[in-house]
Amino acid sequence: MSASSLSSTSSQLPPTEMDTSSPYAAAAQIPLIKAPSLRVPQPVELPPDIHPLPESVNEYFVYPFVLEPHIITLESSRRSTIAAHAARREAYLRSREDEKERRKRDALRRIAPGFEPHGSLLVPTKNPGNPSPHQAGELGQDKAHQRTRSVMDDLVDQLAALEAAASSKSDSSLPLL
Repeated sequence: MSASSLSSTSSQLPPTEMDTSSPYAAAAQIPLIKAPSLRVPQPVELPPDIHPLPESVNEYFVYPFVLEPHIITLESSRRSTIAAHAARREAYLRSREDEKERRKRDALRRIAPGFEPHGSLLVPTKNPGNPSPHQAGELGQDKAHQRTRSVMDDLVDQLAALEAAASSKSDSSLPLL
């Protein structure tokens, strides 16, 4: 029986009670039409001389050991290349870190000469040519006082010169008696 004859006979049969209770009961009344582009596939037939799988497949797995030395030399050269690249990368990263630390120390030394971040505390040292801080303060006050005094003396001298010039002008403008 073909698929077209099946579809036409099934659509002409009266619906049963099971068909009316089915959610597809309304679709049972619609006639089925076979599309001309569709065809039923041919059934698959196995050849009579098909070879069954053996009990053990170990005979099928044969490894050619002639390639073993070649693979080992390639692997060792690959590993040595990878190790060399890793060593170069580590050296490069270490040099970058050292350079960053050196720049940081240089920047700190510009601010505080003699400063070492991981070293001991800075301790003031006495130089034989320099006076102690207490003596330097007294000398600085005397120099400042002398400087102030000389500035004041200069100011007084300039004012006196101006007065003398003004008095000599006023004296020359007065008539002689």
